[in-house]
Amino acid sequence: MRTIDKLLIQYGESHQNKTNVVIHAIAVPSIYLVTLGLIWCLPVPSFLSQFDVTWAHVLAIPVLYYYFLLSGPVGAAMTLLTIACFGVIKLLVNAGITVWVFCLALFVVMWVLQFIGHKIEGKKPSFFDDLRFLLIGPVWWWAHWLKRMKISY
Repeated sequence: MRTIDKLLIQYGESHQNKTNVVIHAIAVPSIYLVTLGLIWCLPVPSFLSQFDVTWAHVLAIPVLYYYFLLSGPVGAAMTLLTIACFGVIKLLVNAGITVWVFCLALFVVMWVLQFIGHKIEGKKPSFFDDLRFLLIGPVWWWAHWLKRMKISY
């Protein structure tokens, strides 16, 4: 069995309750977005800023590499999500919204929702056992969409 299949099965074990699944369908991609947004806000050295590159861009490279190692379609899907997240961050900037404040507030709200979902589920979050599940959450979200589009991951 492929690593991606094992990880998704393990992640899915603590995401069976319908309410928890709905909460995670909203919270997981939101947390991915705001995490990138918070990292995007960190000051960068001038050699990076002159190219309009942030720490979020730098971090996205090894993260996306990991996703492509798991599966090509997963890597492509996560690349799309990452690009969309950077687009949303740019929209926030262009709208004059303070990115770090918006992202921090949404980060807290989404994590509270996730813990409420796990309380309803009656199971602890998967990342308590393995930190990789912090990266698998968005893949689990995508796996549902890929299945609906009849794309194997």
